[in-house]
Amino acid sequence: MAGLAAARELRREGHAVTVMEQSGDVGGQWLYDPAPTRGLVPSASSAYASLRLRTPREAMGFSDFQLLPRDGAGRDPRRFPGHREVHCYLRDFCAAFGLMDAVRLNTRVVRVAPTSTATRQWAVRSVRRLGGPEDGARAEEEEEEAVFDAVVVATGQYSHPVLPSGIEGAGEWRRRQLHSHLYRTPEPFRGEAVVVVGCGDSGTDIALDLRRVARVVHLAAGSEAATPAVSRMVANHGDVLRLHPRARRLHADGRVSFDDGSSVVADTVIYCTGYGYSFPFLDTGGAVAVGDGGCVVGPLFEHVFPPSLAPSLSFVGVPRKVLVPWFVEAQARWVAQALSGRRALPPEAEMVRAVEEHLRAREAAGVPRKHSHHHINGIDKMIEFMEEHGGLTPMEEWKEELLLSSVASMCDDLETFRDRADDGESVRKGLQGWRGGLAAQAQHEAMDAAAEAEADGLAMDD
Repeated sequence: MAGLAAARELRREGHAVTVMEQSGDVGGQWLYDPAPTRGLVPSASSAYASLRLRTPREAMGFSDFQLLPRDGAGRDPRRFPGHREVHCYLRDFCAAFGLMDAVRLNTRVVRVAPTSTATRQWAVRSVRRLGGPEDGARAEEEEEEAVFDAVVVATGQYSHPVLPSGIEGAGEWRRRQLHSHLYRTPEPFRGEAVVVVGCGDSGTDIALDLRRVARVVHLAAGSEAATPAVSRMVANHGDVLRLHPRARRLHADGRVSFDDGSSVVADTVIYCTGYGYSFPFLDTGGAVAVGDGGCVVGPLFEHVFPPSLAPSLSFVGVPRKVLVPWFVEAQARWVAQALSGRRALPPEAEMVRAVEEHLRAREAAGVPRKHSHHHINGIDKMIEFMEEHGGLTPMEEWKEELLLSSVASMCDDLETFRDRADDGESVRKGLQGWRGGLAAQAQHEAMDAAAEAEADGLAMDD
């Protein structure tokens, strides 16, 4: 999503764009892979089969390309649709803005490094998979190196699993362990006793998924205690779900013990313990580094620009707990305009000071360093950033109301909040214009035209 936003904004500024995507299609995390361990390159997607949005679709689209419900096979009109609908939306976005000709699929970047300090250009080495069996046999590959004037890193946040450091005995345990990155469906765990470590988004989703087939699901707190909503969810399914404090140790006999001294025997442990940043291809000579167990990347001015290498190197999509894709759209527009000279960045020293002040302010507020990239200042500050750096118009009041009410519903009931229909009057009026207004009509017409053009192209190829 971040890479497509960057490609669109860079093209709008007149830049020649090449997008390197290691998967066989666009979509990033929303490109569902039912067999994540198949083949020589592990899947970059962490999407599980039951994954649905936690943000209403009305607040989930790009500013000028909404996530409107569409007719067609496989489409999902629900307010909180599943991953396939989001993937279709991103393909629609590519078609509407003619981005696919800039995308090199099946292309893995292996090294990005400056050619020299004087030119501020970048040598990018990539390996392209040319085809071959899908069963893990080695496909033919082609290596290439090219020089670019700028590099935008938009590799997402959910491909590098983080395992908990505070659980002892993982090496002694002889039963199944996996990170949620590899979880897809509950069926392989039928009849089992499963410990799910972590009560965040994926932990609660997967626990609810497993309760349909598992004998018992033990949900253990991760780095933070369970919220009241999690406690209510577990109580609603007390016949299958159990809530525990943090897991302390795995034992060779199959037991898992917890901080309160209790223990259970389990068949499988699933770690829903989040993801870190990882840029193994990036060689900046130490100008940009990942630290704190993969939780912090920097220094980055406003989470986007490394002061000593800006604007020729930038990052889009680093902040967490933001409105995606609006926020990455604003970041991408800022990057594109900084590269074209339409927007000037502060001097390097000033950017360095701003990064240091940001970190000091976070520390003074008691924010753990591992949350350095978490947006914690509320929706108003988020929208302020999008207006200032991306020139985006403010979110309509009815969308903001819908967004806040959906968060309240989620805090009330994690299991049913996606399927509630209790909109207020202003939201109902806003929806009428959103679904049937001129902007929606224009978007549908653009999509129909793109589909016709694609069909014509396929006919000519035949």
